[in-house]
Amino acid sequence: MEDQNRRIFAAVMSLLAGVALVLILIISARTATKKDLPLSQYWKEDSKVAEELCDYVSKVTDPNDKDNFIPEEDRIAVFDMDGTLVCETYYTYYDTMMFIEYCLNDHPERVSDELKQVAASIEPGYKADEALARNFARAYAGMTMEEYYDYAVEFGKKNTSSFENMRYIDSAYLPMTELLKYLYDNGFTIYVISGTERTTTRAVVANSAFADYVTPNHVIGTDFEVKVKGHENESSNMDYKYIDNDQLVLTGGFIQKNLNANKAIYIEREIGKRPVLAFGNSGSDTSMMNYTIDSRNPYPAKAFMVVADDNEREWGTQDWNEKSAEYKDMGYTPISMKNDFAKIYPDDVSRAKEQYRKPEAAEEGILQDAA
Repeated sequence: MEDQNRRIFAAVMSLLAGVALVLILIISARTATKKDLPLSQYWKEDSKVAEELCDYVSKVTDPNDKDNFIPEEDRIAVFDMDGTLVCETYYTYYDTMMFIEYCLNDHPERVSDELKQVAASIEPGYKADEALARNFARAYAGMTMEEYYDYAVEFGKKNTSSFENMRYIDSAYLPMTELLKYLYDNGFTIYVISGTERTTTRAVVANSAFADYVTPNHVIGTDFEVKVKGHENESSNMDYKYIDNDQLVLTGGFIQKNLNANKAIYIEREIGKRPVLAFGNSGSDTSMMNYTIDSRNPYPAKAFMVVADDNEREWGTQDWNEKSAEYKDMGYTPISMKNDFAKIYPDDVSRAKEQYRKPEAAEEGILQDAA
């Protein structure tokens, strides 16, 4: 009887050891699989969007998939910048915060009282329209392109008061950076199509976590007028030839805001091909999305919209049910910052106690003389 009990005990222990080994192997396999999967570092494990993106890339890069394969030269992906690739809630867009800082704190001596008043009046809920962009152009009049670029970078090194431990220039969304790398590694050419002025956009991109995946000539943005220094007041520089050591300067003139239908027009003019992937975050991106998924596109194409529905890690107050339904009706795949992004920013970055703080220069009365 004692021998039989020992044999039963040994059999049970052997069975348990076998079960434990199987569980260890399953867990190890799952861990290894997750680790090896694309879009697994900063995207949630159960993200259907990440799965959809990976499935799409797998199909269009497979030469044996005759229905879906896209030659590498036609793998074009376009991304909006603010709110799609980088933060736009500190407390508003990069270029607007830069304008405020330039006019009220860094170089108030260079701008008119009128522009100072415009900068001081910008509060949450303002309209980022063409009229405001024209004021941006006026503020930087006389700067060389190098000076303007350098200022855009220098501004970016400042800390935003809307987040703890965040400089403006370091605000790239980690999941979207991971996506850019994934697409780049799979032969996609990536363009950033922004409503922000082109040189400012280049400065942001070149100093971002995704700089290796987007070259300066693949940045398309709003355009301010540029002429050769000394010839700013001529109607055209057509009759003037650039010579050694000439400088290109901003005149204060404005050419075109790169929003809405202008995004589709710029893509047609500067790329000359329909993208096969498009990513945005607002209504001003819908023309770019529709241009991409147009029925005349010779390749399978998709459009994705980032929904700012995370109000804990971000200042996202959009209603997921409402926005996702709206975007799905338009033929886009919505991306939830709350439910699809495992991490948005580095661990040491967090929301500040308040998003908006009135510009200090305005509080100190810098505008009293202009009133």
